[in-house]
Amino acid sequence: MRLLITGITGFVGSHLAEFALAKRGIQVFGTYRWRSRTENIDHLKGKIRLVECDLRDAGAVERAMKEVRPDRIAHLAAQSFVPASWAAPAETLTTNILGELHIFEAARNLKTKPRILIAGSSEEYGLVHPNETPITEDNPLRPLSPYAVSKVAQDMLAWQYFRSHGLHTIRTRAFNHTGPRRGPVFVTSNFARQIAEAEAGMRKPVLMVGNLDAKRDFVDVRDVVRAYWLLLEKGAPGEAYNVATGKAWSIRQVVDILRGLSTVPIRVQTDPARLRPSDVELLLGDSTKLRRRTGWKPTIPFQKTMADLLDYWRQRVR
Repeated sequence: MRLLITGITGFVGSHLAEFALAKRGIQVFGTYRWRSRTENIDHLKGKIRLVECDLRDAGAVERAMKEVRPDRIAHLAAQSFVPASWAAPAETLTTNILGELHIFEAARNLKTKPRILIAGSSEEYGLVHPNETPITEDNPLRPLSPYAVSKVAQDMLAWQYFRSHGLHTIRTRAFNHTGPRRGPVFVTSNFARQIAEAEAGMRKPVLMVGNLDAKRDFVDVRDVVRAYWLLLEKGAPGEAYNVATGKAWSIRQVVDILRGLSTVPIRVQTDPARLRPSDVELLLGDSTKLRRRTGWKPTIPFQKTMADLLDYWRQRVR
């Protein structure tokens, strides 16, 4: 089996590559751009095959797909940082929508008819009313950021290509996922890095934070990639699936857990620059559909996820 992971050098991509390599009979390929940082997959050199490809270039995507001829595609590559989408909305929309479109067009020409998993986001739900939680796949999509709009577009494009062209597309809406290798701009990883640097004496023991009242359904990345694999195997084409634990943690609770794991006393201070123009106050997912279809369930407690993330940053800042 030939698995192509777009964005293999990223957070989720590197974990999915590890997961697939642990199975038998799977060749793992991954797309990357010439300026991509590769530290997340340096330990996998010799085990995976990288294909240089800018997904915004239709010709490059066509060539890459013909070279790899994948049986399965996990499309993970994206501009995925919500605040950056406010600063560069056009780039976010262009990167995320056109990249997927080019993959679909190239896939239509492949005789292998690959199964294609689209990594969507719970941000697609956006404005969620209190009586609409936990969120099911039938909830209205009310995106509240340019990033979320781009993900809704990807979601709908996958549906359209399934209906119009018969592509085996599987739509996912993963709730906040975190764990080792999470980029430092994302909230849990940013906090863990600040604390690791404070422990190492590299900064004052002051944790800079934004909105602490927002609540998120955090899923360990290792549970997320397991869900993605099961959906590539068993997911119904054209369908959307939430990947969620069904439990929400406030950002304040995240701070408390990390402070409790710290080896030095940490003071908390609000940074106005970390507050968004509009924020989703509660994202709590219902993954019943995923569980019934695949048998998936989360296995890694959130406290362990935070401990592993903090240990990751302790090693990085040494």
